[in-house]
Amino acid sequence: MEKWLVRNVKANINKLSREFGISEVLTRILLNRGIYNKNDEMRFVNPSLAMLYNPKLMKDIEAGAFIIKEAIDNNRSILIVGDYDVDGIMSTYMLYEGISKFTDKVNYYIPDRITEGYGINENIILYARDNGFDVIITCDNGIAAIKQMELAKEFGMKVVITDHHDVPFVEQNGEKKFVVPKADAVVNPKQEDCGYPFNKLCGAGVIFKFIQVLYEIMKVDASESYNFLEYAAIATVCDVVDIIDENRIIVKKGLELINKTKNIGLKALINEVGLGDKEISVYSLGFVIGPTINAVGRLKHAKVALQLLLSKDEEEAHEFAKKLHEFNKERQEITNLGVEKAEEAIKKFNFAKDKVLVIYLEDIHESVAGIIAGRIKERYNAPTIIFTDANEGVKGSGRSIEEYNMFENLVECSDLIEKFGGHPMAAGLSLKNLSMVDRLRDKLNANCRLTSDDIIPKVHIDMQLDIDNVSLKLSEEIKTLEPFGKGNSKPLFADRCVRIISASVIGKNKNVLKLKVKSKCGIIFNAIYFNGIDEFEKIIIDEYGQSELEKLYSSYSSNVKFDITFNVETNEFLNNKTVQLIIKNFRNHSERTARK
Repeated sequence: MEKWLVRNVKANINKLSREFGISEVLTRILLNRGIYNKNDEMRFVNPSLAMLYNPKLMKDIEAGAFIIKEAIDNNRSILIVGDYDVDGIMSTYMLYEGISKFTDKVNYYIPDRITEGYGINENIILYARDNGFDVIITCDNGIAAIKQMELAKEFGMKVVITDHHDVPFVEQNGEKKFVVPKADAVVNPKQEDCGYPFNKLCGAGVIFKFIQVLYEIMKVDASESYNFLEYAAIATVCDVVDIIDENRIIVKKGLELINKTKNIGLKALINEVGLGDKEISVYSLGFVIGPTINAVGRLKHAKVALQLLLSKDEEEAHEFAKKLHEFNKERQEITNLGVEKAEEAIKKFNFAKDKVLVIYLEDIHESVAGIIAGRIKERYNAPTIIFTDANEGVKGSGRSIEEYNMFENLVECSDLIEKFGGHPMAAGLSLKNLSMVDRLRDKLNANCRLTSDDIIPKVHIDMQLDIDNVSLKLSEEIKTLEPFGKGNSKPLFADRCVRIISASVIGKNKNVLKLKVKSKCGIIFNAIYFNGIDEFEKIIIDEYGQSELEKLYSSYSSNVKFDITFNVETNEFLNNKTVQLIIKNFRNHSERTARK
């Protein structure tokens, strides 16, 4: 069951359309994304490097850059401590390449996902001491490393933290008191007293800003720092931060660089995953390249992905890329098995009644727990945490829905948790033993303030649009809003009583429907619907009968009418452009409740 919701931002659309110099449809879409004036419209539609914010507005960023400069000038050793996901790998690569421009006394350390877990730990501090590192700089981690920073300071090290995760806090008299590690510099735009105008950068986005400042004080031309935008773009998409404001600039300009990349390793990976002859898009990054980079950190060690990016030899790069691709195929198989086991557990223990799903799976690879949690969350539209056995105790990974701040709800259960961190939408945590899983499940559900309405999937529609008004011109206009992603999804429209006149099943796996639909004025459009064919057929049989389904597949005139939500896209074949609809949701026209 779904609820279709049409966005309804109040404004004088006709007046704004004239002011922006664009159609009323595009004006409505921009209003839905918080664009209310000409300046914001220009920034959104035509993002440029000149629109990047002054990095010096970020708290401690200059102090941190000067610490690195001092280490370089005095020939001191620098250790970069990164993370094993795409954001952490890209951040580490950027920082390593950026600092290596001035010194060879720099190295990196990426924790092992299984044996060490997320973030800088005490063993890394000991490693730094034993190997003579004078300065530690973190990327994509460190904001919660309170005890670790105390240990580093005991050893006389200088520490710069760069991070983008939420700042930890404690409740005092009903108020949040934020707790920041005592490092020499803490660079994180989410700090309460940070004056930076945009706090939704990913870890690599923060590193890009850091390199901008470092290059400036090292007297390097600012244009050289822009070379890092392709890696920041990959991380921005793959870390699923909002592609709005400054992130739009990073992704748009980064994609331009990726599509003509000179990085031997990245080029080898693009070829290995079958994208060598295609334009790299946000989809390519988020659903092909990103998961392939992530897989090696899940099943082996993330440093293999970093070695790929650092490779200067084409044959070596090809071998690294091949390894990453193979690990990703293995990861996909393990994930699918884990999702099946999670479904079995939900049915066996009647977890579907819970508003927060907390599931223990005995025989899965802990590195794919987060992916499984995401899949289950999508199916049930409920916050989900998947636990499995770890070297010590059990580890869990959670994924949430918009209505539920997972990070804050875990804070309320911190007495049961050994270690945790994350965002409102995702978290990682560890428990002392298996018995704590049930206790955490009970407490999270007892504290849960989600209503029945909250857990009904919502379909947010930009506007109702008769398909009679769909045109190639509109499709091309919509393309000016790219890149699409979190915070700027592809515009979604809805129309009522759309007649389906024919259907055919296509695709390698026979899971795609190619439809012809007729508008109220008799215009015929090509439409595509991915997956859900069984549900599509069931609704037709239930509402219209088997004979109508047979008519559809036989191209006879049918009486099937659906309400649909859809994207508008341009289809190009043999240099001929046509407009087509990508159907996202449908329901029988007589229904008031939507079906996906």
